[in-house]
Amino acid sequence: MTEILVLYYSTHGATRQMAQLIARGVESVAGTSARLRTVPRVSTVCEATEAAIPEAGAPYVELKDLQECAGLALGSPTRFGNMAAPMKYFWDSTIAEWLQGTLIGKPASVFTSSGTLHGGNEATLLTMMLPLLHHGMLIVGTPYSENALMSTTTGGTPYGASHWAGTESNQPISDAERQLCIAQGKRLAEVALKLSAEKSS
Repeated sequence: MTEILVLYYSTHGATRQMAQLIARGVESVAGTSARLRTVPRVSTVCEATEAAIPEAGAPYVELKDLQECAGLALGSPTRFGNMAAPMKYFWDSTIAEWLQGTLIGKPASVFTSSGTLHGGNEATLLTMMLPLLHHGMLIVGTPYSENALMSTTTGGTPYGASHWAGTESNQPISDAERQLCIAQGKRLAEVALKLSAEKSS
């Protein structure tokens, strides 16, 4: 079974819902499965720590998840055009994996959610790609052959799935956003399968 790591951070739940939709897209491809993981919050108080196991939702990511995955979907809310600090904190801890080339040649995609329609979604998706490129990953975007990308009036970009959550974080994921999340997971899984087949031949 080819396993895709769906790694996300979510504060109000929208990014988590997107991760679940991407996982659904991954698992629509025969021979692939999704491994949902999240990261703990980061405190400005050094002594504050999270419990080893989250109260709800996906387990916390471990470095072995990077080693064991055949591909990665990375999601975070938008923070001034960049990923949230907890996700950045995790990637800052992956120097050993970078030195070992753990992720080289594996496909990756990105997704995000913001409070405003033009709240930095595309900038966040692009900046989230940077550590993945440094790790040698192959970026998989969303092609315009996905009809929802041409008609969406909410989220959705060729760089990856996005969601407009609203300033109160109460906007539901739209039909177009849902379609694009599932399509992104499916495409990532298909690319991972092809790359895995090439490596084994």
